[in-house]
Amino acid sequence: MRFKGLIAAAVLAVTGMVTPALAQTEIKFGHVGEPGSLFDQTATEFAKRANEKLGDKAKVVVYGSSQLGDDKAMLQKLKLGTIDLALPSTIMSSMVPIFGLFEMPYLVQDRDHMAKIRDEIVTPTLVPEAEKAGYRIIGVWENGFRQITNNKRPIVKPGDLAGIKLRVPSGEWRVKMFQSYGASPSPMSFSEVFVALQTGVMDGQENPYAQIYPSRFYEVQKYLSKSNHVYTPAYVVAGRSWDKFDPEVQKILQETAVEMQPVVYEIAAGLDTELLKKLEDAGMVANEVDTAAFVEASKPIYEEFSAAVPGAAELIQKAQSLAPAK
Repeated sequence: MRFKGLIAAAVLAVTGMVTPALAQTEIKFGHVGEPGSLFDQTATEFAKRANEKLGDKAKVVVYGSSQLGDDKAMLQKLKLGTIDLALPSTIMSSMVPIFGLFEMPYLVQDRDHMAKIRDEIVTPTLVPEAEKAGYRIIGVWENGFRQITNNKRPIVKPGDLAGIKLRVPSGEWRVKMFQSYGASPSPMSFSEVFVALQTGVMDGQENPYAQIYPSRFYEVQKYLSKSNHVYTPAYVVAGRSWDKFDPEVQKILQETAVEMQPVVYEIAAGLDTELLKKLEDAGMVANEVDTAAFVEASKPIYEEFSAAVPGAAELIQKAQSLAPAK
């Protein structure tokens, strides 16, 4: 009898009636943040929440530290369908011109203001423009309020940036902004910034505290100027592979990305306070900037962007109208 049972099992295996367990679908989620960064913390929390809901349907796996490439490479891979989700920020202004709205200095006053802009401008107006370009935005998160670091001198007024070689992310308006302040800005992949600062190829860079500290820029930068010159959102973006997912999986990913929006702001606000102190404790010399002088020096950028991008002037005006009363 035992021999007959073995024969039966072998027949079943050969004929395909015994099927192996299906491998769980992996949803690849890439970002450029280092461990401990806002990107790292928020993407990890998203994956945890989504995976609890997904069960055995699929699993979100996060790849940080530019493991899947820089932002440009990841956006290309989204279009090819070789990765599933990414968390780009500034580079979206190079992909979809109207996203240059968030390159306008001092446009976003605080996170409550950004939440209104998200709901009344980004979701109804910018998201459809991104979709036309092949990018499905399922959540609007944060990169943060950006600060200037360098090895030359404290930056108090725009003129103090004169001649400083400053790394900036890819995005024409960030380059133009710092050129107008007198700096020498150069776009560079985030993964290359530390070595560029260490070797003196670049004198400085600008990023939120939640990128500056986890990337250990305090080891290669002396001055930290609290400029808050630009607030950059981050976008949870899906690409070509989205349509291959079961509708229930799509729903869970979309709902979890939106559910994370207020959580991201909460985490980011805590990091701003915590990481500024850590940067100062690490030896960086922090200073306030003359915000009014920067705002005044930024007017030409608003004018140029409004003239260059259809609909920009109206969106700027609307965003400004949503600002809290002073």
